[in-house]
Amino acid sequence: MPFEARVKSVLSGDTLVLSHVTNRGQERTLSLAYVSAPRLRREGDESREFLRELLVGKVVQFQVLYTIPTGIKREYGTVKLPGTDASLPELVVQEGWARVREEAGKRGDESEDSLVLLDSLRAFEAQARANNKGVWSGDEKGSIETDYEVADVKSLVEEYKGRQLDAVVERVFGGDRLLIRLFLTPTRHLQTIITVAGVRAPASPRVGADGTQQAGEPLGAEAQQFVEARLLQRKVRAQLLGATPQGQLIGHVLHPNGNIARYLLEAGLARCFDHHSTLLGADMASFRQAEKVAKDKKVGLFTGHVASKGPAGAADSDYIVGRVLNADTLFLRNKAGAEKKVSLSSIRQPKPSDPTQAPFAAEAKEYLRKKVIGKHAKVTIDGKKPATEGYEERDVVTIIQGNTNIALYLVEAGYASVIRHRQDDDDRSPEYDALLAAEEAAKSEQKGMWSSKPQKAKQYQDYSENIQKAKLEVSILQRQKRVPAVVDFVKSASRFVVLVPRENAKLTFVLSGIRAPKSARTPGDASEPFGNEAHEFANRRVLQRDVEIDVETLDKVGGFIGALYVNRENFAKLLVEEGLATVHAYSAEQSGHGPELFAAEKKAKEARKGLWHDWDPSKDAEEEEQEEAVAGNGTAEGNGETVTERRKDYRDVIVTHIDPTTAKLKVQQIGGGTSALTELMNAFRSFHLNKANDTPLPGPPKAGDFVAARFTEDNEWYRAKVRRNDREKKTAEVLYVDYGNSEVIPWSRLRPLSQQFSIQKLKGQAADATLSLLQFPVSPEYLADAVQFIGEQTFDRELVANVDYISPEGTLFITLLDPGSSQNLGQSVNADIVREGLAMVPRKLKAWERASADTLAHYKKVEEEAKQNRRGMWEYGDLTED
Repeated sequence: MPFEARVKSVLSGDTLVLSHVTNRGQERTLSLAYVSAPRLRREGDESREFLRELLVGKVVQFQVLYTIPTGIKREYGTVKLPGTDASLPELVVQEGWARVREEAGKRGDESEDSLVLLDSLRAFEAQARANNKGVWSGDEKGSIETDYEVADVKSLVEEYKGRQLDAVVERVFGGDRLLIRLFLTPTRHLQTIITVAGVRAPASPRVGADGTQQAGEPLGAEAQQFVEARLLQRKVRAQLLGATPQGQLIGHVLHPNGNIARYLLEAGLARCFDHHSTLLGADMASFRQAEKVAKDKKVGLFTGHVASKGPAGAADSDYIVGRVLNADTLFLRNKAGAEKKVSLSSIRQPKPSDPTQAPFAAEAKEYLRKKVIGKHAKVTIDGKKPATEGYEERDVVTIIQGNTNIALYLVEAGYASVIRHRQDDDDRSPEYDALLAAEEAAKSEQKGMWSSKPQKAKQYQDYSENIQKAKLEVSILQRQKRVPAVVDFVKSASRFVVLVPRENAKLTFVLSGIRAPKSARTPGDASEPFGNEAHEFANRRVLQRDVEIDVETLDKVGGFIGALYVNRENFAKLLVEEGLATVHAYSAEQSGHGPELFAAEKKAKEARKGLWHDWDPSKDAEEEEQEEAVAGNGTAEGNGETVTERRKDYRDVIVTHIDPTTAKLKVQQIGGGTSALTELMNAFRSFHLNKANDTPLPGPPKAGDFVAARFTEDNEWYRAKVRRNDREKKTAEVLYVDYGNSEVIPWSRLRPLSQQFSIQKLKGQAADATLSLLQFPVSPEYLADAVQFIGEQTFDRELVANVDYISPEGTLFITLLDPGSSQNLGQSVNADIVREGLAMVPRKLKAWERASADTLAHYKKVEEEAKQNRRGMWEYGDLTED
């Protein structure tokens, strides 16, 4: 009785593999009765090809005529082709692709039908032989040479890249791995394994080398059967794309209806394989779409799949880039001003742990900063980066600035690498395939960190490390105007760390002409009113921005003082306009920005912004009246006490130090303090001459520590306070508290300060002082002349100082008098400085300064004399006329 089956494959010109019509897992092997085909040259014989093209994939009727138990039970029978009267083995013998077995019919138990079949077969054989058909032709021209090994896989790929080759799938190892016969030429075939490009299917069950059955992955058998049903022993077209690390070909396998990979993906029997993305290029997008279809339908591998949803707030996609942490992490600020930290999807900055990539980290960060800082961008949240040790959870995003994908922008330049995600990791960039292609292009062109040339990380020289280093750079910057720089860090609203690329310099930069309220250093600290708001305003407006700086002078710790311009606007003015800083009249006038700063402050007051939120104009009017009264009759109230015509508070002093950058003084008051200091210093020197007290510091010094320090100039020991500490160089900047000067010395010249000489026993004797009623020149040359003149007038001399005013910080504003020649307050060192053209009378005076009407009139007279004689700063004319 005939049965129905589907022809799964053709093993040779006389043997078929049949599968159940509905249950493809049930198979049986059937050989054609009474015939034999030529033995295969492994596989690829013409007789086999004849049957393959005729039968594979078709449903046929078959009947078993006899069996031969040779180890395994072999069945022999006939096959009737569908829709025709043709049957096998008759047709294959008639075409000359099989011979009738010599022993056929000699068993003696054949039925009449079998004998009739044998007679017809012998007749067909005689006819085929007479017509020289098939194996009877004797023609070797059509013989095919088949190779089974590839000597050079890469060369083969290059030779046939971009071409589609005819092929036959000989065997299916799994959903993504096939044994394929490539028709390289009509007479040359190559049989080898090919990996289906762009997909990874679950492993199918297989038999191990030791004969044991090895289980496959879930849906592995289904994926194998899916491909077998469509491709096994079918003619296909193959397109070679590349090779695996194991030397197997990678390529497209094209069914007449399309790419088998796409059908696998749509059926949920494979996932997209990211490692092939660079080989596929634009084709990978269609594969991703096919995978999405399976995910949406929740079929196959994606049964139970839950679509990834962006976190709440993802719809608010308009942000400003506030800060760049590194080449893959940024801080974004939304319209409400809230800031959040995000990472760019699917990319990684140059690895700090990789010695070939690490030198490019700063360069990559700068490349990104220039592109995005302060600019509006569209942000799409692609998922979340889970928290790891030392790192908090954060969103991973795609940032589009203008029409530029920022992650792609970095990868194309060779400043970022692409993360290789797990197959089931959907928190990735939607342009992942483009990123992979860009990375390959950057590598091939040796861009950025892929360059073969060694790279050295750029190191900025910190000129604010100490005052000595600052002095080396200040004159260079003072000669330049509007020096391009980048704000690297905001210490406070008026104090920044800036980088000057063309000078390879790192500076602490302080805004001149203003005072900004102090912000809280830690979350638990208290700030001055509007201190935190001012700090945040500075962060938003200048952090990591390209700016310009004008350097005017130095402060006493190595800070560079001057004006900072962002978008060509004076940032000090912006702070004052927002009510987040007040004008410091003296330094504002010195800087030359006084008029605009005072105008900005007036504007902030009238708008009652920030510090001026409760401003009362009537109080200002009262203060103006009091100042006018001072000018008129010499009385006013200030700092809680009545000021007469001029305060007279004479003290004997010695000037111990003159700050070369500001001309401010350190003075010792002669009296009980200096007598006690003399006694202390005698004992101090004796103490340190004793070898028993030669003990080093117990550990590295800390800023703020009081120590004994050995002064470089005279090699004597003095009490000092540590200002700064350099652990690498093992040096410290110290301030000699009894004299006011400072220097940088090695730790070896420091000792612990014994309790008997502590500051509690005798406070530091150097007091801060400023010469009253003088405004020193901004020009470094004239300022140096002024410092030199003051030194000549005060060195090693006991002088009399009239303390005209004491600031809230404790600074003494003094007029220095020579006890042997000064008859009044007008005859002073201060007046001599003005007479030499090395200082001028301030144009805007405070209340206590206006109380010195007679002295001011005298100073203005000697100032006019200096102008007439072209002395000092007046040598080229009147600077104030502009």
